[in-house]
Amino acid sequence: MASDTTISAAPAVAGNPQLRLAGMGWSHFVNDGAANFLPGVLPAILIGLHLPVALAGTLMAALLVGQGLQPFVGLVGDRIGGRALSLIGLVGSSLGAGLVGLVASPAALIAVLVLIGASNAMFHPQALAGVRRLAETRQGLAMSTFLVGGEIGRGVWPVLAGLCVSWGGLHWLALLALPGLASVFVLARCAPALPARTVDSAPIAWRKHIGGLSRLVLFCALRAFVIFAAVTVLPLMWSAGGGSLTAGASLITVLLVVGVIGNLSGGWLADRLGSRVLLIGSMLASTLCALALAFVGGFWLWLCTAALGIALFATLPLTILIAQDLLPENRSFGSGLALGLANALGAVAVIGIGPVIGAAGASAGFSLAAGAALLAALLAVWVPEREREH
Repeated sequence: MASDTTISAAPAVAGNPQLRLAGMGWSHFVNDGAANFLPGVLPAILIGLHLPVALAGTLMAALLVGQGLQPFVGLVGDRIGGRALSLIGLVGSSLGAGLVGLVASPAALIAVLVLIGASNAMFHPQALAGVRRLAETRQGLAMSTFLVGGEIGRGVWPVLAGLCVSWGGLHWLALLALPGLASVFVLARCAPALPARTVDSAPIAWRKHIGGLSRLVLFCALRAFVIFAAVTVLPLMWSAGGGSLTAGASLITVLLVVGVIGNLSGGWLADRLGSRVLLIGSMLASTLCALALAFVGGFWLWLCTAALGIALFATLPLTILIAQDLLPENRSFGSGLALGLANALGAVAVIGIGPVIGAAGASAGFSLAAGAALLAALLAVWVPEREREH
């Protein structure tokens, strides 16, 4: 495996690494919150634009498919270094969030969602590589901490968006642009300026990595489909049953915020059980939880939603680190493959969720998610293992 010497030397990172990681975690919180609140207000948007529920998956795909740009952004980011792409991404995600409630047609809404998705893709590769650069040791913990910021953002912002719509209507969503725009200065101060790859840097060893990378990306894509299916179907199911917009969004909050437990414990468990055991076990647990959501209600609905979040997100930091290990020559690119490309593939698959739940109900959507989780558990047997940290 190539070493970090394939990247041009750079001065040691200055400042308190813990504080800088906290600042990057906050930036992740506001970026991912702005880029992912749509499910919380999706029922209101469908009603406001007079759209059928069958188009719910298409709108989610428009938001998420732009994440497929992450590998290409990662290549550019590794080539030019610095942190400018992350800053541009945070600005674009925030501005797009403010426009969601102001558009007057489905075509305009889709254009705004694509803008948000592309901006979100620009934010992540350099930010993920920067986190690894800040954390000289205990990289799993640092990656988990950064990712927790994003997961909490994705969990809290649907509720904030629901409150905005409940209090003032869809146009109040413009308020959600403000935190991200104000946090650009935090990210500029906290994110390290990454060194640019030199012209004589070692090229990516595709023949060596392609098999393991392909299996890893497919695993992450199946996991992404399960996540996107859950956040799409849960509020629609709740709204169809007569529940309030805010309560339906709260189910997403439970899935993602309680899932932080998985984010924080995943690295610790992988070091003790092995990465492959964690991947297989987490996806088998996800299979059972997703299948249960098709049949339970009341208290058990909330409990199974929380358990699904923990199981799914326990694998997230680990798979990003595996991708970066497989591509030490281009860590931003590796992050973009495991997170961005995989999410885009999962988003495309979610297009099929809308017609399914429109014809057969929410339980059919959860059954599809359970099937995808089971496939991921089987595939995990062939995903490359990561050396345990001690």
